[in-house]
Amino acid sequence: MNKKEKSTKVVKSTRSSTKEGAAVKKKRHVFFIQAETGSTVSVAGSFNDWKPNDKIMKDKNGEGTFQCTVLLAPGSYQYKFCINETWCIDPNNPKFTPNDMGTLNSVLDIE
Repeated sequence: MNKKEKSTKVVKSTRSSTKEGAAVKKKRHVFFIQAETGSTVSVAGSFNDWKPNDKIMKDKNGEGTFQCTVLLAPGSYQYKFCINETWCIDPNNPKFTPNDMGTLNSVLDIE
């Protein structure tokens, strides 16, 4: 994957139920980011209470392209990547917003 390609993409949809019994269609979303091979990379955000250890990303080909899949209901989510314990926004996503820490979060909208 080259640097111009997007770091996220929708892969597949699934359904789950809410407390009221109505079906909510969730979408599989794949996060991608380039980092040095051998790095520890994760994604955290409003979808997982900002817990970086919940979504560890893997470099399956050993070429520095890290990825993971997350099931997300429709909505807007803020997120960041954590690379070797350093938080960073998604360099391939032009959508971001200021956060309470005085930095920026990337924004992902799921329809």
